[in-house]
Amino acid sequence: MDITTVLTSPNPYRSRTLTVETDRESSVAYLRDARGAVRGAVWLANHRPAPDAADPARTDAGLPPVLPVNATARPAGTPPLDAAALSVLWFEEGDGVALFENGELLAVIPSWADMDRGMPGYARDAVGESPFAWPLAEAMEGLSTRVAEARAYWRWRETEGSWASFQQFVMGHLDGRVGPPGRYWEIGGGGLPVIGVTERPATAARDHAVLSTVGMSCQRMPGAELYDTACRVELAVATRRDPRVVTRLFAWLGRYPWRSVTWLGHGHTARWRADAFPMGLDYQGVLMLAEPPGFPDMSGFAFGGEPVRWLWLFPLTEAELRFTAEQGHEALAARLAVRHR
Repeated sequence: MDITTVLTSPNPYRSRTLTVETDRESSVAYLRDARGAVRGAVWLANHRPAPDAADPARTDAGLPPVLPVNATARPAGTPPLDAAALSVLWFEEGDGVALFENGELLAVIPSWADMDRGMPGYARDAVGESPFAWPLAEAMEGLSTRVAEARAYWRWRETEGSWASFQQFVMGHLDGRVGPPGRYWEIGGGGLPVIGVTERPATAARDHAVLSTVGMSCQRMPGAELYDTACRVELAVATRRDPRVVTRLFAWLGRYPWRSVTWLGHGHTARWRADAFPMGLDYQGVLMLAEPPGFPDMSGFAFGGEPVRWLWLFPLTEAELRFTAEQGHEALAARLAVRHR
C-alpha cells in the first residue's frame, strides 16, 4: 500500500523536519535531519482494529507499524488524520517537536528520542512502552513544561521588537564589560538564528579589539541540557588584526549549533576545512575557553532565566589541534598561557 505524507514541517533553523506519514492503516511521525535520515519517530494512531500481536513484517517492509490491542488506548482504531487539524510546535532548540490535533497534544518527539536505542517519542494513544511509542500521559510532568516553554518562547520571538530588545540588552552588557562599541556586522545570512558581531575597539588601556557575537544566546543550543552545561553562549575573540577579517570566524561557527544540531562548550575545538580558515594558512581551527585567565569577566548576563557563557576563541595550528586531541584542552591552554597567546 502506498505511503502518503499528511504533513511536513521544517524547524525554524532548517536542520530538522517533522513529517507525518500514513498508509491508511496507521500513522507515524518522523523527525528527520537535513539529509533525510530519521532521528526520531513515534506511532500516532491505528486506523483499523488493532491486531492481537504486532506484525514485524510491516516495519521490515518500511510501512508504519500497527500497534497491537494491548498497546493502544483506542483498539477499535481512529479515522485517518486530517492535515487541517494538525499543528506543530518546535522546541526552542529545534531538536524536539510537539504535534497537536485540534489543539490537543497528540505526540512529542523530544531531542533524546532514538529509535536505534529503543527510545521512541511519546503518543497520546499509546499504552505501555513499545518500540514505536511511549505513553504521553506518563511523561506529561516534564513534557508539559517543555511545551509551555516552547510556546512562550515563540510567542515572544514573534512579538514586534523582541529581537531589537534582546540585542540592546546584550550590547549594554558588553558596554560595561569591554568598553563602548565600534562597528557592527550582521552575519546570519537571513533566517534564524539571527547573529551579529559587535566590535569593541582598542583603547588607551588595551592594545587590541574585542569582538563578540550578539544573538547566539537568544536560543538554547541543541543537546546542551543533556550534558549539564551552559545552554546559552556567545563567542568572543581578542585580536590586533583587522576586525573585518577576524569577524569571519563567527560566520560559520555562530550558527553551527542550530545548523548541525549540537552544542559548543568550554574546551571544544572546531576545525575548518582545508585552506578555509579566515586568519591565514598558519591556522586550521580554534579552541574555545570560558573565563580564561587575564581576559575580561563577561559574567552577569542572563536570558530566559539562564546564565549566558562567553566562549573565547583561540586560533590553533594543525599541530595544536592534534595536541589537543591527544592531551586535552587543559594541557594546550597551559601551553598557550606560557606563550602569552
